[in-house]
Amino acid sequence: MKGVWRPLLVIPILASLVLSCRSLNFSTSQSISPELPTPIRETVVAPVYIPPAIDLVSLEDKLVEIYEKVNPGVVSLRALGDAEGGLGTGFVIDTDGNIITNYHVIEGIDDLEVAFPSGLKARGEVLGTDLDSDIAVVRVDVSPEELFPLSMGDSDQVRVGQAVIAIGNPFGFNGTMTLGIVSGLGRALRSLHEAPSGGVFSSGDIIQTDAAINPGNSGGPLLNLNGEVIGVNRAIFTTGFTDDGQPLNSGLGFAVSINIIKRVIPSLIVEGRYDYPFIGITSLEDLTLADQEALGLPRASGIYVTQVTSGGPAQKAGIRAGDQPTDIAGLLAGGDLIIAIDGVQVKTFSDFIGYLLRNKSPGDAVELTILRDNQEIKVNLVLDKRPSQ
Repeated sequence: MKGVWRPLLVIPILASLVLSCRSLNFSTSQSISPELPTPIRETVVAPVYIPPAIDLVSLEDKLVEIYEKVNPGVVSLRALGDAEGGLGTGFVIDTDGNIITNYHVIEGIDDLEVAFPSGLKARGEVLGTDLDSDIAVVRVDVSPEELFPLSMGDSDQVRVGQAVIAIGNPFGFNGTMTLGIVSGLGRALRSLHEAPSGGVFSSGDIIQTDAAINPGNSGGPLLNLNGEVIGVNRAIFTTGFTDDGQPLNSGLGFAVSINIIKRVIPSLIVEGRYDYPFIGITSLEDLTLADQEALGLPRASGIYVTQVTSGGPAQKAGIRAGDQPTDIAGLLAGGDLIIAIDGVQVKTFSDFIGYLLRNKSPGDAVELTILRDNQEIKVNLVLDKRPSQ
């Protein structure tokens, strides 16, 4: 079955989890030849590396400390008065009552209920939404003493293999904490923002994690072991579903990086929206060796331009899309291959979109390094803002 991307909004159900594990037995063998008169030689045994013992008690204390510090600032959200309605997660970011969640958690809800771990419940007002990164800001009018803002980290410092924690409300089980690692960085997902062409724009700088994330975790924090938010849990990739059609965790969870959130939130609070940079190209997600050979390219890394948006920044700068038939149906040769932006090498589309979203805004100038007819040239252009449908 082909995998499916699913946001994590959920109608509460009861689920059971079954874990199985298997022990692996390792054995070594050594053979000694008895042939004579070969002299017996001294056997040198290579030293065995024994890793230092993990201090489980200290780790346990650390996790308990983080939970007790962070959980008071993690809230659940639902449609007001709908006990069986969709649930999602959010978290407090300041003492003004601003809360971050996913756009798909609050989409279509006119009256929003925000529930705190203390038992306090309040109405929430949507201040701003961002369909490109699936983010929304909700404000509650409560006493500052009731608010416990979470600290934001620096997602640029996150590394694959780093331990992370997710706290949220999967399947309606409020305040659930799970532990895992960062499985990947710089991923790109489809956004919720439809393009005028009928497709959708991409969201980038996404953190991949194997920390258990399920429906209801949407909008909750992904934290490092300092208790700092490094991402906002957004989606899972799954091939398994409950009897009610809810997607199940597969170990592939995705969170919007906190550094993207830091750029977006101030504008959402003040203006209700955020404008993303727009370059106006469509490209292959990944170049295969077969693509490289069919296109006659000197390399299989980079962003191969398949389409240029009419009137967009790329067209104005003279960027070319492919227009010559190849042996692969629908693949046209002759397009530009972008290999760097502002001197930063880009191997994949994820690299490219991640750089733009982290560092650039509409009106900024960028320099693209491209291969055209196997010649390296530089092209300058000014970014626009993503158009609405």
